[in-house]
Amino acid sequence: MNSYTPHQVIEELQRIQAEAAKGVSVLYEAEVKWANAESAYERELNLAFLNTEGIATERTAVSKLKAADKRLEADLAKAEYNRVKLKLKQLELAQMSTQTIARQIETEMKVLR
Repeated sequence: MNSYTPHQVIEELQRIQAEAAKGVSVLYEAEVKWANAESAYERELNLAFLNTEGIATERTAVSKLKAADKRLEADLAKAEYNRVKLKLKQLELAQMSTQTIARQIETEMKVLR
């Protein structure tokens, strides 16, 4: 187990807090990107369906093929959003771990007095 100074623990907590603060806006941007990508996919899908001849099942199949690139973009945007959410969760866990280390250091300092 590593030994940490109180100063190192404080610096780590500050770093985690700063990164988490940035993460909030990054999460928002990823969510907006995902929503826009979903909207673009739905629009492309519906336009393709309206501009395709044939029975409903054929029109559906063709429109899905025509909108496949937009579906991929939406899926990738969702994956990015989920990655940001996971990173924020990891920061939360890192903060809790660092706070635990801080409490251990505090306890050690009280015992040594």
